[in-house]
Amino acid sequence: MSNIKTAFENGKAFIAFITCGDPDLDTTEKIIETMAENGVDMIELGIPFSDPTAEGPVIQAANLRGLAQGVTTDKVFDMIRRVRKRVSIPMVFMTYANVVFSYGTERFIRTAAEVGMSGLILPDVPYEEKAEFADVCKKYGLDLISLIAPTSDERIGMIASSAEGFVYCVSSLGVTGTRSEITSDIDSMIASVRENTDIPVAIGFGISNPEQAAQMAAKADGIIIGSAIVKLIEKYGKDCVPYVKKFVKEISAAL
Repeated sequence: MSNIKTAFENGKAFIAFITCGDPDLDTTEKIIETMAENGVDMIELGIPFSDPTAEGPVIQAANLRGLAQGVTTDKVFDMIRRVRKRVSIPMVFMTYANVVFSYGTERFIRTAAEVGMSGLILPDVPYEEKAEFADVCKKYGLDLISLIAPTSDERIGMIASSAEGFVYCVSSLGVTGTRSEITSDIDSMIASVRENTDIPVAIGFGISNPEQAAQMAAKADGIIIGSAIVKLIEKYGKDCVPYVKKFVKEISAAL
């Protein structure tokens, strides 16, 4: 199993997010494979949840489509077991505390490690409450990835100094989604992170085209794209794989 570090070893990392089971788990598997073959360095997998508070309308709708397909955490784990026979790039879960709790925190994290996941992102767990997850993650060798937002201010140093895997810098306030421009002061945010840690920094929330990707990658070690890919999946459904392939190739070339 490759660890998160490997994603940042060949220049700027391209991290892609999709929601498992949208439009169905077979298509999710094909999307993961095509992304890994066409320049994506790490994949964030969302587990469908009824109340994804950090997400904008595009990813919220993907969660609902996944749930409508009857996607469960166990079915996601089974899909990852299959895809891991062919895909070696690092993959991390981006989900919510409730999903982990209801499955059983230790059982969830142990199973995630067993199926070949490298990390866990929990956007609704503040730094001050992460210990209960962090200790279990450490036990099973999973990185608990920290998010830093434009509002983190004086907490940036504190969060960064104990961060693992990579630091997820949220480029703009509010929820996920594509933005026509990204306005927050990313440079000072990244400077604060770098003063406190030497693990890689990736920027997410709002990047939707090759120009933005190149512009943000110049400031950080990697970029994260979710909503722009999820929109293609929503538009083309089970026929989305070639469209996703074309999009990720364009982003990868820009980096």
